[in-house]
Amino acid sequence: MSRLLPVRFLTLSCLLTMGATALAQPDAATSADTAERNAGAEQNDAAPQDLGEMTVHGGMTRYSALKSDTPIMETARSVSVETAEQLQAKGALDLGDAYTYSAGVIGDTYGFATRGDWLKVRGLNVPEYRDSLQALFGNYNNVRPHIYTLEQVEILKGPASVLYGQGSPGGLVNIVSKQPRADQRNELFVQYGSFNHLQLGTDVGGALNDDASLLYRVVAVGRDADTMVDHVNNDTVVLAPSITWRPGLRTEITLLGNYQDTRSKAGAQFLPIAGTLTPAPNGQFIEHSTFLGEPEFDRYNTESQSVTLLANHMINAVWSLDVTARWTRGEADYRQAWPAFIGGSRYVFNDDGSLYENGTVPRTFYISDAMSEQTAIDTRLHADFFDGVLDHEVMFGVQYQDVTTDNDSAYAFALGYDFATGGPDDTLGDTYWINVFNPVYGNVPGDDILDMFYNDAPEARTRDLGVYVNDQVSVGRWRLTAGLRYDEVTTDDGSTEQDDDALSYSIGALYRFDNGLAPYASYAESFEPVVGTDSLTGEALRPQEGRQYEVGLKYEPASGRSQITLAAFDIEQSNLSNPNGLPNAGSQQEGVAEFRGLELESLLDLGLISLEANASRLLSEDPNGRRYASVPENQASAWLAVKPLTQWGGLRAGLGMRYVGESWDGADGLRTPSYTLADAMVGYPLGPWDFSINVRNLTDKNYVATCLARGDCFVGDRRTVVGTLRRSF
Repeated sequence: MSRLLPVRFLTLSCLLTMGATALAQPDAATSADTAERNAGAEQNDAAPQDLGEMTVHGGMTRYSALKSDTPIMETARSVSVETAEQLQAKGALDLGDAYTYSAGVIGDTYGFATRGDWLKVRGLNVPEYRDSLQALFGNYNNVRPHIYTLEQVEILKGPASVLYGQGSPGGLVNIVSKQPRADQRNELFVQYGSFNHLQLGTDVGGALNDDASLLYRVVAVGRDADTMVDHVNNDTVVLAPSITWRPGLRTEITLLGNYQDTRSKAGAQFLPIAGTLTPAPNGQFIEHSTFLGEPEFDRYNTESQSVTLLANHMINAVWSLDVTARWTRGEADYRQAWPAFIGGSRYVFNDDGSLYENGTVPRTFYISDAMSEQTAIDTRLHADFFDGVLDHEVMFGVQYQDVTTDNDSAYAFALGYDFATGGPDDTLGDTYWINVFNPVYGNVPGDDILDMFYNDAPEARTRDLGVYVNDQVSVGRWRLTAGLRYDEVTTDDGSTEQDDDALSYSIGALYRFDNGLAPYASYAESFEPVVGTDSLTGEALRPQEGRQYEVGLKYEPASGRSQITLAAFDIEQSNLSNPNGLPNAGSQQEGVAEFRGLELESLLDLGLISLEANASRLLSEDPNGRRYASVPENQASAWLAVKPLTQWGGLRAGLGMRYVGESWDGADGLRTPSYTLADAMVGYPLGPWDFSINVRNLTDKNYVATCLARGDCFVGDRRTVVGTLRRSF
């Protein structure tokens, strides 16, 4: 009964918000005045743009990954956008699914997951932002954002320190929150599918007064769901209210609230290589649904609250001001048991080479009590003007961020294993071990044992102050971009306080031909502080640095309904740990990594159908000359959508294919094979009702997403079939 409470809570929320919507609707006598006001806002150059408005490709706003509403076709960078409509059509159930149809992006690096969205962009881990402010810090201290609260997902590829300060040379992902709109289309939906996936949600909003100067929106979701792994649930409740005030045509202020409470277990089981990628010594394979933790011990419960301010004001015809600010706090209560990785094949053997008791292995027990708290503000002053020769879009920014994290944890590795004998120890024996082929649960170490491993770690705090300027210059058909930023970062991990500073810059040039072609070239940099002391020099460790050269060609026909981007890039990451081949190096940071690639990303409007086609090739090399772990060299995807057919009552359909090439374990010793997956969708409207069925992994392919040299593998998502019934009002 307790698992039904989120759904019942959302049912009540839906009824309340539907009632609020009815009370908030302006009457017929005032609708003409409201329409006149909205029309005037659109015609006035000083009026703010409707931040929720989207095109076929998704549009940039001043809270986007670019912090600018400059069209993607005029930007000398690679940017991928997936709108809420596109994600809904492809059946994305979580944020990780949102990245699986983008070139050069690995959206499900570690396969099926409940703890987070593990993505790589151009072979590198990247930070997650929300409404242009960083949203996640470290691991396992915050919630996994719910996809229904988002307007679109943006991926900025390549270094972005000139806009954001410290970060990855791979780029970043920016998720855009749903915001109030005057033309809000309200809806209520119920969803049911594989693994008892039950979800109920609502998205309502509109004008609260006659002149539409006050808008609201409420997004609420409740999910009660099992998963492909036995004993692993994934339940959540999300409430995201927002309100927008437009005191005049020149000013807009929006407050976004977000509360999320998720009750789940960790889906990643850290399955041993032998028995997952290769047969175990007894010839058997472990079922991908196998749960190797403890039902009464394991949990991954997270809770988060945040308040975000988005404000803009047109000062005059030239100057405007944008402010983005957020306070957020997240907590995670994480417990998990998993098989320990011991020995050459990560199993414990008997003298005859067979598995101990035909598959019984030691386990590691892990506890993490973590939190994160963030206060951040980014203030930007824009100047759009013509100096007599050049058109300028100048942005001056000041950004400050203060983040505190804490993680108190216990790590009881291979509990009960005797490293001297290679078998159970004399004290605990194999009491807490588990048979990977026939698990039996119930043996959990007591607090008296786990407390011996518990570490009450000090809080860590990072403060970052950045000042930046960026200018996009238009002269004829040329679009020239130059940016410069200075950052000061103070990091205190509880034992060491370190100050770092960095100067980052970027430049780019793009030329728009009359025929829709736009060749471009750009250069960008990144930095990321590393806390510690170099044991060879005695000085503080230098920040890791990144730089990227990118050239490309964009194409947009006159209709504006199609876009194609072809990009080639070269990324170098330096100040990494020394490679093995430098035993007598002068410092600890002589390591250099390389990432080179080619990407094709396209969205084509072909009349009755649209085609999204993406492909990429990436070559990576770590400081030791090896390929990076879990980074496939080749990827491709395509999504073919049939637009609503009026002769068939509005029937629509879609079919997708995703290919992920082989990857390696980080030591060039173990290969994870490539895999190809299919997705499908069919939908049918009937008045205010709409019904759709989405299938991901259509053929129910049993595949391994990746395996690591340390000894564990991660399996991919099994087939999911989900039906959704929506009611618009």
